[in-house]
Amino acid sequence: MKKVLSIILALTLLCVTFAACGNGETSSPSSSEASESAQESSAAEDSSEASESSAEAAGEVRKIGILAPAVTHGWVAGVAYNAEKRCEELQSEGKIEYKFYTSSNAEEMTTQLDDLKSWGAEAIVAYPQWEGMEVPIQQAIDEGIVVVNFDIEIAADGVYRVSGDNESMGVEGAKYIVDKIGTEGTVIVLDVPSSGSVAELRKKGFMDTMAEIAPDMNIETYATQFTREAGLADFADILTNHDQIDAVYSMDDETSIGVLQAIEEAGRTDIKVVTGGGGCQEYFNMMKENEDIWIESSLYSPLMVQDAVDMAVSILNGEEVEPVKIIPTTVVDRENCDEYIDPNNTVY
Repeated sequence: MKKVLSIILALTLLCVTFAACGNGETSSPSSSEASESAQESSAAEDSSEASESSAEAAGEVRKIGILAPAVTHGWVAGVAYNAEKRCEELQSEGKIEYKFYTSSNAEEMTTQLDDLKSWGAEAIVAYPQWEGMEVPIQQAIDEGIVVVNFDIEIAADGVYRVSGDNESMGVEGAKYIVDKIGTEGTVIVLDVPSSGSVAELRKKGFMDTMAEIAPDMNIETYATQFTREAGLADFADILTNHDQIDAVYSMDDETSIGVLQAIEEAGRTDIKVVTGGGGCQEYFNMMKENEDIWIESSLYSPLMVQDAVDMAVSILNGEEVEPVKIIPTTVVDRENCDEYIDPNNTVY
């Protein structure tokens, strides 16, 4: 009996040993299986990294927002047109998504800026024509959004900027007037204080240059707006107060169109020079029609806004760019206007 019990006990211990061995194989892979699993994991990671590198090489689709003023002026219309045109081109190439907003004041533009943040805009091209955007633009920059300021300068740390050379426009206007009338006479300066840094810089360039090259020139300043209606109404009043005016330093082509209409309606023949700025096709066409008046424009083309859009995309793609891009001005008058007249463009 004891012998039988010993045999049963031995068989029981043998079964337990086999069971233990079976459980160990199930819960822990062999060293060979572990090696295969590690290789598979490494291959998956390599595949994932290759996929990410491929996506980076292909280029990400960036989200760009455009904030522009409501169209109250032909030049502003030209800016809006060219900004959206460039965005459409980049979107068709699969490089960006974009949203385009126009507004009539800083409060409205600030609301639109918040909408762009919620949408996930990575960069914003901002073109306000008024003060009051400094704080919301600074907040956007502080939150990591790239902001490219077009034209009128926004006082914010870290903002990028694209603009024409406003001060140079004033310099060229002063030189042009002195070249045509000499260093003495009466010049009316049509200032636009509401336009912020644009008029400030153009006026500075003009006044500093005049002080240097024609210190005896009689200069009188009046406020107006960048519209032909304001140019007409304000200059009509100015004409009644001045019997003799030799030249007009106007900062804007459309203001100048109004000035020329006022001169014609008043029958005045004393004014020999009217300057302008921008690049209005209608104004270019008037240059040869008015042989008794030298009509000048310092180019400040709305095409420049496309440089601002391109700058925003370049920054997002990690390219190195200069924080400020100033585009030089060009003087246009009756002697070279044919080079700038575009028969297919009726505005700018």
